[in-house]
This record gives sequence, C-alpha cells and structure tokens, in this order.
Amino acid sequence: MRIVFAGTPEFAVSSLRAAARHHEVVAVYTQPDRPAGRGRGLAPSPVKLEAVARGIPVFQPENLKDEAAQQQLRALQPDLMVVVAYGLILPRAVLAIPTHGCWNVHASLLPRWRGAAPIQRAIQAGDAQTGVCLMQMEAGLDTGPVLLQQALPILPTDTGGQLHDKLAELGAQVLADGLGLLRAGLKPVVQPQPVEGVTYAHKLDKAEARLDWSRDAAALARTVLAFNPWPIAEAQLAGERVRIHGAVALEDNGGHAPGTVIGAAREGIDIACGQGALRLRVLQREGGKAITAADYLNARRDLRVGA
Repeated sequence: MRIVFAGTPEFAVSSLRAAARHHEVVAVYTQPDRPAGRGRGLAPSPVKLEAVARGIPVFQPENLKDEAAQQQLRALQPDLMVVVAYGLILPRAVLAIPTHGCWNVHASLLPRWRGAAPIQRAIQAGDAQTGVCLMQMEAGLDTGPVLLQQALPILPTDTGGQLHDKLAELGAQVLADGLGLLRAGLKPVVQPQPVEGVTYAHKLDKAEARLDWSRDAAALARTVLAFNPWPIAEAQLAGERVRIHGAVALEDNGGHAPGTVIGAAREGIDIACGQGALRLRVLQREGGKAITAADYLNARRDLRVGA
C-alpha cells in the first residue's frame, strides 16, 4: 500500500514506525518547523526527524486548504492517509483523496475525550481506564466511526508523560493491526460512535496549572499527575511560587484554612485544601531544578508548621 503519514509530536513517532514497517510510506506531512529552545531557533518536529532518518520525503504546508497543497497530495496517489496528532484540520476534499480515506489514531476510548488533550483530561477526571481508537476520519472533530480499539488501565501513579508513552506504543500496535487487515483485504468493520458519553478534552492552558488550595485535594493531586511533564502544576507555598512535580492527597486538613502549611517533614509538605490536604513531595523553586521536599526544607529553614 501507498501510505501518506501525517503527524507532528513524539506521540506520533511510534505509529510512523509501525506504518513504515511493512508498507510503503511515500510521504510524511508534518507541521512547519517552529521556534524552540533558549535561542528560539527553528526546530523540526519529532516526526520530521524520524522521516528524514528513514529517507521519506517530508512536506510541511501551513495548511491543507490550499488547492496547490491538495494537488500535491493527489499526485502521491495514496491508498491511505494515516493521521496521528498532526495538529491541522483536514478539509473534506483531503479526506476524499486516498482510496481508503484517512485513518486517525486517537488516545482515548471514543466518544469519551474527543479533542486535543485526551491523555491529561482522563487523568484529571480520575478515569479508571483509557485506551486507543483507530478511527475513520470524517469532517467532525473525532466523530468518525471506530475501526479498532484497545483499552488500557490508568494506574493511580501514572503521570501525563507516562500514560502518553504507553498510549503511543499501544496506538502503534492498533494501527499495525488495522494496516495488516487492510493489506489482507479485510478492512476493519466500522462501528459508529455511541451518541451517549461524549466528552471533550480541551487543549491544555498554562493558566490551569495554577493550583487553587480551596479545591479538593484529590482533584489537585490528579492535576499534578496530569500536568507532568507539561505544563507542570504550580502554587504559592508560604510566600514563594513553586512548581510541583509530585504530590499525594491526604484526607484530613485538621480544620485549617486552605493554603495553610499544616505539616513539613522529609516525607513532604502538607497544605490544607478545601477538602483534605495535599502533600507536596517533589518541588521546583524559581530558576532551580526539581528537588525532594526534604531538600526544599533544607533551603527553607524558615518554614514551620502553621507558617
């Protein structure tokens, strides 16, 4: 099969490898190089780096609405277009170009968590499981029928980064299964998404990373997990802004007002919340690196219980 692959971030790299393993990937589409790093120089996407290493031609249009870009895609004569976290909307005209249409690897069990940030939103919501769907794309946002899916439990300790890596590998496996069926002339049977249970995983916003101590400690602990490694939760701690890389929820806040430091020991720094308390285990000061609560307390000898 002649496959065109469209993807951008690290999440899509495993799927590109799976697509290239037994099929001819004739081209890769990825977003244009973007400024990155302290020097703000233009940096290629992880998918572009993988494609270049494999000798696959790379195309980086600003969008696919342009007739010239669509004509370029038609000239590739793709049997299938595989889309994984590409980050650009595909017009109807593009969806109709490949012989078998466009397939999308999506990191949730649709119709739950359609949209941009399904991995983090599943952790934030306290979902017991998530998974990957291989979907036939249509004009709506993640509304197309599902071809294959595979569930995955969410562990209580899973961070956004850890779950991302698990789902990236699972997505590659599900894609490989679907491509194997199609290659054998057994295209997966489409299953329309249920009408019930639709939720949307809105794009992450840095403003959401600021913890509000008046909220429930369990919800804050899930936010700390979900936002690791980006954008990393942050909060005010005894007059200092810190980033929080690791925390657990405690049931009792001792009746203290939200934001009060009610415990400070090697095991962690306990902050009263609207319900329960949040024990901060790994923190980061301005301009510093992530350190344990014990190391933080060595640097903050002024910090006392009730401060």
